[in-house]
Amino acid sequence: MISAKDVNELRSKTGAGMMDCKKALAESNGDIEKAIDWLREKGMATAAKKSGRIAAEGLANIFVDGNKAVILEVNCETDFVTKNAEFVEMIENIGKSILAGDAKTLEEINALEVEGTTIGDYIVAKTAKIGEKLSLRRAEIITKEDGDNFGSYLHMGGKIAVLVVTEGADEETAKDVAMQAAAMRPAYLKKEDVPADVIAREKEILKEQAVNEGKPADIAEKMVEGRINKFYKENCLIHQAFVKNGDIDVETFVKNNNGSVKSMIRFEVGEGMEKRSENFAEEVAKQING
Repeated sequence: MISAKDVNELRSKTGAGMMDCKKALAESNGDIEKAIDWLREKGMATAAKKSGRIAAEGLANIFVDGNKAVILEVNCETDFVTKNAEFVEMIENIGKSILAGDAKTLEEINALEVEGTTIGDYIVAKTAKIGEKLSLRRAEIITKEDGDNFGSYLHMGGKIAVLVVTEGADEETAKDVAMQAAAMRPAYLKKEDVPADVIAREKEILKEQAVNEGKPADIAEKMVEGRINKFYKENCLIHQAFVKNGDIDVETFVKNNNGSVKSMIRFEVGEGMEKRSENFAEEVAKQING
């Protein structure tokens, strides 16, 4: 006989639905630990079925401990889940685990321990419990020197996360640079970081534009050089006009505060990913009726 007390206990321990808990206890002859295993196995199967679904929403976050920092992005299917306290706590636990570990690659990160299991299995279990496909899309670990400063900034509650490292300049200056990167979306730190093929393609486009404006070829070439500098000023962080003082660029702002920018990482949730086109309410109705 399966008691209501056992069902409630199993529900509180696993977050699974009542009928699933009743079935798990029946399959496990009332043994709660075995029932938990049964539900975990069932949860993993459920998570596997969700693996083909699009998870382009989510949150990015930054965790710092001394000279080490982690910036990561965890995805889900709907913005609704980003408000879920368990999802937020999951990201906290993953971030702290990465910070405490010594992983270099995403594969190594997924093998780190968290809450008595691996990060990879932890996410699978949470996928089953929360009911949406969840994934750790990317994470980077950054270390700095004692004389450097981290500047971190989260925008829109974690839709954009920026982590910069400045040499010499203080933490407040570093944070101002991070806020600049969040607002102005630079793709690169400095012009030397722009790949040669990107510059070649940009020059070709700019040249075609000038020719289409009726400019002679030699004049078009000169116009390209001027316009490519504009490209650098728009796309490279230290060459951008500083948002708090448009008379100087970011490089000058940091130099005026006795420093330079060493690195910048900017994560915008879902960038480059296919977005869900399906209406969430329609999907819920489809699941209820299907």
